[in-house]
Amino acid sequence: MLRPRTAKVLNSIVSRYIETAAPVSSSSVLSHIGINVSSATIRNEMALLEEEGYITRPHHASGSVPADKGYRYYVGNLNKVGLPVVEQMLINHLFHQVEDEIEEWMVLAGSLLAQQVRSLALVTRPATPATRFKHLELISLQPMLALLVLVLEGATVKQQLFNLESAMTQEELSRIASRLSKLFKDKKRTYIEKQVVKLGPTEQQIALAISRLMQAESRKDNRESYIEGLPYLLSQPEFSRGDQLRTILGLVEQKRLTELMNTSGRSSSYQVDVVIGDENQSEEAQDFSLVISRYGVPDEFTGTIGVFGPTRMQYEKAIALVGHLSLIMSKMVAELYGRDLPDSSGQPGNN
Repeated sequence: MLRPRTAKVLNSIVSRYIETAAPVSSSSVLSHIGINVSSATIRNEMALLEEEGYITRPHHASGSVPADKGYRYYVGNLNKVGLPVVEQMLINHLFHQVEDEIEEWMVLAGSLLAQQVRSLALVTRPATPATRFKHLELISLQPMLALLVLVLEGATVKQQLFNLESAMTQEELSRIASRLSKLFKDKKRTYIEKQVVKLGPTEQQIALAISRLMQAESRKDNRESYIEGLPYLLSQPEFSRGDQLRTILGLVEQKRLTELMNTSGRSSSYQVDVVIGDENQSEEAQDFSLVISRYGVPDEFTGTIGVFGPTRMQYEKAIALVGHLSLIMSKMVAELYGRDLPDSSGQPGNN
């Protein structure tokens, strides 16, 4: 723990550096914190912070910039973060314009986050841990050809032409579809495969076709992601250096950012996580920070939303926005899939 005055000096350095991207002098700190001490006292506090690894200086005669440890202390001591009520109402209104379109949520959330934090926003589509059967329709096209229409949990619809081994009427197909719909409702593929041996020949064929469709759906990249804000990020002073520019472009082009999001969150809850600098598991991301949260229905339909940028990030704004967007999108996912949320799900916070 830092002494109150030392903590004030550190918080001043971090907030000033976030605002200006320029090393912070002792005179700037003194005018910013507004306490009745001398410049020499401030310099002593800054020397202590440098010795303890909270700040660093690009060279001996320059002002100070925060180190990762300093950013961590700053983030850990932020007061409860939240958006002003007017901003919350505006964002809520925008989301209710697209409440039934998941892709539109992702685009809207990414755009809002990128614009407000001036960094790279990432949103992954809510994924299900295992595909579940909801309903089956069999539509006769010809005496020995049917259209199999499979509805999976989450309103995913799969269609496949199905060759029958013998001619069947629409009435016969409808009976089979009704029976299998009742038998397989809300079941996973593994359950359906176990029931195949108990079915008649035609039902076996259909059940195996259902199993293959569900398996193909499960293999799909359910972590479809949306990335927004690269121009905002590249306009930051940190990216005037070629090596930083190459790193971020490489992460985007190789789709490493989505992987980073899925592995960097430390919290198992739906709170906001802040991963700073060398806390990132990926070495190539250790000059950056990530503010991230899960959203959706725990253990059923979950996605991730976050913002990726330089360690000189507007943490307070990023935490507030990610937390609020996570809360809104969790509620919308729950409504879309007819689920209830735990009381604590999606509440903004920070780690």
